[in-house]
Amino acid sequence: MTLRKTLVAISLIASLLTIATAAPRPNIVLVMADDMGFSDIGCYGGEIRTPVLDSLAAKGLRFTGFYNAARCCPTRASLLTGLYPHQAGVGHMVDDHGKAGYRGRLSKHSVTLAEVLRSSGYQTFMSGKWHVTPYHYSNPEPTLHRESWPLQRGFDRFFGTLAGGGSFYTPVSLMRDNEFIEVPGNDFYYTDAISDEAATYIRTAVPERPFFLYVAYTAPHWPLHARESDIASYKDTYQSGWDQMRENRYRKMSELGMIDPKTTLLSQRPENIPAWKDAEHQEWESRRMAVHAAMLTVMDEGIGRIVDALRETKALDNTLIVFLSDNGACAEVAKGTRTRHGKFARGGTRPDVMPGPPDTYAGFGREWAHASNTPLRRYKSSCYEGGIATPLVVHWPRGIEAGGGLRHCSSHIIDLMPTFAELAGAKYPAEREGQAVKPAEGVSLLPVFDSKPLPARPLFFEHEGNRAVIQDGWKLVALHKQPWELYHLAEDRTETKNLAAEQPERTRAMSATYEAWAERAQVLPWPLR
Repeated sequence: MTLRKTLVAISLIASLLTIATAAPRPNIVLVMADDMGFSDIGCYGGEIRTPVLDSLAAKGLRFTGFYNAARCCPTRASLLTGLYPHQAGVGHMVDDHGKAGYRGRLSKHSVTLAEVLRSSGYQTFMSGKWHVTPYHYSNPEPTLHRESWPLQRGFDRFFGTLAGGGSFYTPVSLMRDNEFIEVPGNDFYYTDAISDEAATYIRTAVPERPFFLYVAYTAPHWPLHARESDIASYKDTYQSGWDQMRENRYRKMSELGMIDPKTTLLSQRPENIPAWKDAEHQEWESRRMAVHAAMLTVMDEGIGRIVDALRETKALDNTLIVFLSDNGACAEVAKGTRTRHGKFARGGTRPDVMPGPPDTYAGFGREWAHASNTPLRRYKSSCYEGGIATPLVVHWPRGIEAGGGLRHCSSHIIDLMPTFAELAGAKYPAEREGQAVKPAEGVSLLPVFDSKPLPARPLFFEHEGNRAVIQDGWKLVALHKQPWELYHLAEDRTETKNLAAEQPERTRAMSATYEAWAERAQVLPWPLR
């Protein structure tokens, strides 16, 4: 045998040995809460009991500077595709405005996580809220835009709802795979059903192949629905009100290292939120927050059953679990008096109706939303930190050794596509069904798992004319039709000191960066004409 052939043979044997001894590709479980406040869960400073998430965080990582797209469906579109929402076709909600960035459904020029991972041999499952295709309550069986349903966008199995919200006892648009189904039984509760279906997918997965499981809860999105037995444990928790709750959370977040009190002040209570001592209907107010907390505890218990299924199938050690929220806490006041399932006899956010039972339909309002986002400013739909900052818990025993570690880098939901693709050994395609696919916008977070930095890059946000850009520790942000404000996030995370007038050059430069992105990303002036 010649020296050349010998070297080739040695190289081939070495490659085969590397493949044989390489760790198998991890399973990926992506879990998303809906309208959850930044400090709601225990490991982020909250008093709400979330022992499962707290345990995952204690053995994994918590990110303090991770961002979403400010609202339910834009975040989901961005999460699934690795693109900014407008590039993915969902720049607003799920109505078709006739513009490329605002079609209300996933763009044909995008690929989903499920499509990318399935191309690499992954099984793909989803349980929960889809909300990236048109659905209207007035049409009981919408068949339009079937091409943007879960099974048509890469998932092998689906259980959940197309709609963005609704009753937890009788959810609208409930489906199994491609068929609409009736709500099974009289004791149905959507959060539990999402959890149990996800656990079933794990137990019935083919053991020889890795899987991707997307678990998209509707909790704690309005309506405030929870069983009385779950609410009862929080009966007295919120009697002291939102001011005390914010102080308690701020103190705990400081102790946990989630925030630095020197650079992160407790944001001021807005003028349209009264002090707790001046609040009317305090018994009803404390009940609203108690139901919200109960909804999250039930979700955490369900995540526990998912973890149990991973443990029972001996898959936990090599499963990457990622948990986050789609936006900050919600200040909207739910009205909800009618769906295709009928009327809610005591619908609406009314102080004469204690929320929780099936015939009620309420939200918990700006007062508790502001407190749930402690210590950040504002809430869902704005691009202030309270609207776009999300907890991110990452757990992967085989791949993360820094148990309980904190990561303070700025990162975004667009980063999950390249992260998962790298872990799966999957290739992000240039085409899908003959259509050119837009390049992925994010970067892999795997270096951060090992405490390495991410490349410097700006991050962008726009929803209903609210807009922002984050770059090099600075943030330019504005409400719709309002002038830009400039904050040094590295020293002022809660956006208390506007430096736009003091730094006009930086403001102009960051504004130009934003405008260039907006043109590239199919963002149009709001409202659309």
